[in-house]
Amino acid sequence: MRRDYGRFLPGLALVAALALGAAVPTAAPTSPPAAPDTVPVAAQAACVTDPATPKRQFRGMWIASVANIDWPSRTGLTPAAQQAEYRGWLDLAKQRRMNAVVVQIRPTADAFWPSTYEPWSQWLTGTQGGNPGYDPLAFMVAEAHARNLEFHAWFNPYRVANHTDLSKLAASHPARKNPGWAVAYNGQLYYNPGIPAVRAFVQTAMMDAVNRYDIDAVHWDDYFYPYPGSGGGFPDQATFAQYGAGFSNIGDWRRNNVNLLVQEMSAKIRAVKPWVKLGVSPFGIWRNAGTDPLGSRTTGLQSYDAIYADTRRWVKQGWIDYIAPQIYWHIGHPSADYAELVRWWSETVTGTNVQLLVGQATYRAGASGQDAAWQDPAELTDHLTLNRAYPRIVGDIHFSAKDVRADRIGAVSRAATDHYRRPALAPAGVGGAAPAAPNLTSAVRGSGGVTLNWQRGATGSTAAYAVYRLPGDGAVDPCDLADGRNLLGTVRASGSTGTFTDATAAAGSTYRYLVTGLDRLHHESPASNARVVTGTGGTFSVIVDNATAGGFTAAATWGTSSYLPARYGANYRFAEPQAVSDPAWFSATLPAAGSYRVEVWYPADPGYNSATPYLVATAGGTVTARVDQRAGGGQWRVLGTYDLTAGTRQVVGVSRWTSTTGYVVADAVRITRL
Repeated sequence: MRRDYGRFLPGLALVAALALGAAVPTAAPTSPPAAPDTVPVAAQAACVTDPATPKRQFRGMWIASVANIDWPSRTGLTPAAQQAEYRGWLDLAKQRRMNAVVVQIRPTADAFWPSTYEPWSQWLTGTQGGNPGYDPLAFMVAEAHARNLEFHAWFNPYRVANHTDLSKLAASHPARKNPGWAVAYNGQLYYNPGIPAVRAFVQTAMMDAVNRYDIDAVHWDDYFYPYPGSGGGFPDQATFAQYGAGFSNIGDWRRNNVNLLVQEMSAKIRAVKPWVKLGVSPFGIWRNAGTDPLGSRTTGLQSYDAIYADTRRWVKQGWIDYIAPQIYWHIGHPSADYAELVRWWSETVTGTNVQLLVGQATYRAGASGQDAAWQDPAELTDHLTLNRAYPRIVGDIHFSAKDVRADRIGAVSRAATDHYRRPALAPAGVGGAAPAAPNLTSAVRGSGGVTLNWQRGATGSTAAYAVYRLPGDGAVDPCDLADGRNLLGTVRASGSTGTFTDATAAAGSTYRYLVTGLDRLHHESPASNARVVTGTGGTFSVIVDNATAGGFTAAATWGTSSYLPARYGANYRFAEPQAVSDPAWFSATLPAAGSYRVEVWYPADPGYNSATPYLVATAGGTVTARVDQRAGGGQWRVLGTYDLTAGTRQVVGVSRWTSTTGYVVADAVRITRL
C-alpha cells in the first residue's frame, strides 16, 4: 500500500513486518634496517587530510534474520549452507570496505544461540525450538572477527511473535509459561514493557549473549512500545493501574519503562564488559519543533509520543554509547528533510560522549515505488557528502545487506567510490587505553607481494592492528599516519605476533611500512618502527587489470565478459553508454609526483564505442581522453603523458557518459614513470 512517509516511516523491525505481510500503519628475503623512531599518533590532530578518505569512519550494514530478510535466506538450510551464506555477507562487507556488521540474533523473543532462557529461533530451521546443529552466534562472531569486522548483536527487546496465538510458540517459550506477560496488539504479540518482571527477564535473556560471546556491541532498533495501529491504543491500562504509581499519565509511565530498560541494560553491560557498546537505532524523529521547541523542524511521527522512546534523554544522560537514527528520508523531503535531521541529531549529541551514526535507507535507492529522489544514483552518496559538514557524525549503517548487494542503479557503488575508497578504522570509544607500539620485525618482498611480520607491543591490550604504507623512503611525517589514503588494512590480533601481506605492492615501487596497535575501543598506539622495501629496479611501471585485487572498482551496472580473446587477463568489464556519472576506476600507488605515461588495453570490436571517455586524475584535475574501441585493441595504446601526484588513489577511469553508441570497455591500464 502507499504510505505517507512524511508522517510515518517503517523502521528496521517494521520493514521485517512488511516482509511478513503484516498490517502497517499508513500515513506516516632480508629486510632493510628499520627506522629507529616510532611515530606518535597524538601529533596528527592538526594534520590536513582528505575529507573524502577519512581514516576513521564507522561503516556497517544490518543483516536481518526476521522473516529471512537477509540471512538465512530461507529456513531449513543445512548448517554448511547457512554458514556459506553468512560468509558471503561478510565478504560483501569487506568488499565494500566496511568495518562492522549488525546482525539480528534475537528477532522474536527467541535466540540464534543455545540460550538457557529462550528457544531456538524459527528463522533458522523453520520450527521454533529446532536445534540448527551448531552454534550460529559463536560461528558468526568468529567469522566476523577473522575479517576484523565488529560484530554488533542486534536484539529486539519486546517483540514475541508476528502473530497473536500463544499456542503457536514453542512449548518452552517464556510467553507460554507466563501468558500474563504477553499482549496481543495489531496482529502481533509483545512482551508488556510495563511489567517489571518482563523488563528484568528480557535483560537477562540478552545478557546471556553478552556474557557468553565475544560481541562488540548490543544493538537495538526502533521497536520499544509498538508503533500505533488501527485498532486503538496499546492495551496496558490495567498494567498502568497496577504499576503506575507516581505517574499522572500513562505516556510518562510508558517512557519511564523504556528509560529503565535502557539505563539498567547499560549498567549491566558496563559492569561485566565495559568494552561492549550499547547502541540504539531509533526512528529518525524525536519530536517536532511544532510540539516541542527542542525538537527538529519536521512534521512527522514523533517517537517520543508514539512509541514512548525518549531518545534525546538517553543521549544526554549518556546511557548509550552510540545512536544511529534511521534518517530514511531524502534531502529536501517536505516533512522530514534529511538535511534538517542530521543537523538536529548533530546538535543533540554535542557535549556528550555518545557517537552519532546515521541509519541509511539503502533499501530505497532505485527501488520501485520510491520517491523520485531515490531514483537518482546520487541521492545516497549525497547523504554521506552532507554528513561531512557535521563532524559529530562518525559513520553510517546501511539497511539492509541484500540492498547493499543489489546495488540498484549503482547507488551503493557510487557511495562506496565517493566515500569508502580506502579501509577505515572505527571511531575510538570512551574508556580503554591505547596499547604499546608493535615492533615491525620484517618486510619482505616476494612473488605474492610484500609480507610484513611484527611483534605485539609489550604493554596494554591489543585487539587489532592497523597497517600503513607510504610511498618512497625517507622520514615519516606524523601526518602521514593521519591520512586515510595511507591506511592499507587492518588485522585482528591473535597471539604475540602478527602478519600481513600487501598483495597490491607494485614491483618497481619503494615503500615504507608501519603498524599500530588498537585496543577493543579502537584507541591507537604510536606507530611501530618503519621498514623500507625498495623497488626491484628499473623504471617504475605498474599494470592494473580489472581483476587486480583492490585496484579496480565498478558498479553492478558494469558487466563482465571473456568473449574476445584480445582481452588482457581472464576477462574485461563493459557497460552501455548513458548520461550518468558511473565510471569504472583503476587505482594505483605512484611512488612520487612526476610525469607518467598512461596506456590502456582493451579488446576491440566493431560494435564497441567510437569515443570511449577515459578519465585521468592528474595533478591539475581530471582530464578526459577519448579512444575508438572499435579498432586497435589487443595491445597497449598510449593515452597520453600526464603529471600525476604520489600516493594510492584512483588514477584512470572509464566513463559511460558518451553520446556515441556501443559498449564502453574497461580492461587494463599501464602507468609508467618517465
